[in-house]
Amino acid sequence: MTDTADLRPDRMLSVREVFGIDTDLQVPAFTERDDHVPEVDAVYRFNPDVTLAILAGFTRDRRVMVQGLHGTGKSTHIEQVAARLNWPCVRLNLDGHISRLDLVGKDAVVLREGQQVTEFQEGIVPWSLQRPVALIFDEYDAGRPDVMFVIQRILERDGKFTLMDQNKVLRPHPFFRLFATANTVGLGNLNGLYHGAQRLNHAQIDRWNIVASLNYLPADEEIAIVQARVPSLADDAGRKLVAAMVAVADLTRKGFAAGDLSTLMSPRTVITWAENVEIFKDPALAFRLSFVNKCDDAERPLVAEYFQRCFDQELKESHQLSSGSGE
Repeated sequence: MTDTADLRPDRMLSVREVFGIDTDLQVPAFTERDDHVPEVDAVYRFNPDVTLAILAGFTRDRRVMVQGLHGTGKSTHIEQVAARLNWPCVRLNLDGHISRLDLVGKDAVVLREGQQVTEFQEGIVPWSLQRPVALIFDEYDAGRPDVMFVIQRILERDGKFTLMDQNKVLRPHPFFRLFATANTVGLGNLNGLYHGAQRLNHAQIDRWNIVASLNYLPADEEIAIVQARVPSLADDAGRKLVAAMVAVADLTRKGFAAGDLSTLMSPRTVITWAENVEIFKDPALAFRLSFVNKCDDAERPLVAEYFQRCFDQELKESHQLSSGSGE
């Protein structure tokens, strides 16, 4: 994406037709696809409330944060909305190695006509800010404090961005959009599940116009997603198998909520399990390789009990491990 500063959305799409949501809303979109537009995932299933929140971000320039447990498809949800709007999208993971210079830019030595010269190279924030780009900050609550205060400058709807090294003030492109995903809403690692999550400045959280919550889907929808991802399980026998797998996942989530487990099965884990069933042709072995081996030794008997309840099949981790006499 080189010179796109003059681009504007050139058509309006019906939310009802494109996303299957019963509303008369129209959303701006681009006719031409750019290299930065995500690929369309034809089998992706949209959560109506979260989709409407994201569409409000695109249509009305709202700052939208999508919060939820891991594996629920928060970032993918934003990307798939952008894909259907042909809206260029850049996704940045705020891991511990992302620095202020990565966001803002820095001086770099480059070759010009055979001579080494020093010139300023824009970071991802000023680059995106001047273009019709949807910028997604992934793992927003894992960002370092110095990085978060750089972001705070552009959270205002008309927030200008000052490049102090260049004595320059950047105005946001009219179709620049800002999104974020987070496992917590700035509360930090309260339950021990998200190591590295930071407590965030409430003044910063307050600048997000919309906070949407994306949690686990009803069982029927989760089954449909797994079957769509693993077509070999799309028949009736496959549905019965996937229904049992989703039931195991639901038990791990209830166990986690009750404090019996320190981890849980996300929809991503269930899909991985289904893909491994396709490889190993054995649900029990695939379950062990996909989830059981990630669990604490002391919790494996309980996980094995969940599996036994749903599949009527014992795992070697069940009573042998709990009694200390097994493998």
